Amino acid sequence: MKIAIIDYGMGNIHSVAKAVSLYGANPLITNKKSDIASCDKFILPGVGAFDDAMFELEDQGLVEAIKDQINQKKPFLGICLGMQLLLESSQEAKTKRGLGIFGGQVVKFSRKSGLKVPHMGWNELQVVQQDCPLLKGISNNSPQVYFCHSYYPLPADESMIAATCDYELKFASVLWRDNVYGVQFHPEKSQTTGLEIIKNFVYLC
Repeated sequence: MKIAIIDYGMGNIHSVAKAVSLYGANPLITNKKSDIASCDKFILPGVGAFDDAMFELEDQGLVEAIKDQINQKKPFLGICLGMQLLLESSQEAKTKRGLGIFGGQVVKFSRKSGLKVPHMGWNELQVVQQDCPLLKGISNNSPQVYFCHSYYPLPADESMIAATCDYELKFASVLWRDNVYGVQFHPEKSQTTGLEIIKNFVYLC
């Protein structure tokens, strides 16, 4: 099985590729539309600013490539910023709109209550949808995952929230709709729980 790791210059691509390869998949790090089309599944990692990421995706002609493959029902996983880009807009963005795969906005944590921003480090995942294929085998017995972000997704349709996390407020940490999955944390850095999530993605039918 070939899984495209989309390289647009703003992702933790090698760690993601290594995690995918642990479960027998063949990761292909690429920014070529033809490569993405030839793969069975694809992953959009992301670290950095929303505007910069969308500029790179547009400049490299990857926006339509991503949308085309999603429309063909290929499994897609967005990680951290890669998940935020699935939404329509972000408070961080000054000029760019998101991919609009999911309705909703990306919003910033408030510092009003002394909250440290960015939210960085380990936190507990609370599974909302036990039937989410990405979360198979993940229980609510304190599974810890690694976060590094100042913004979080606020989807228009709360039914797509598959898991949450508490950081002074409860925010969506996993989104799911049909063949599209998004995680706000970094599964490739989240040890046992994160690798279980990567394995679930690799094994998706």
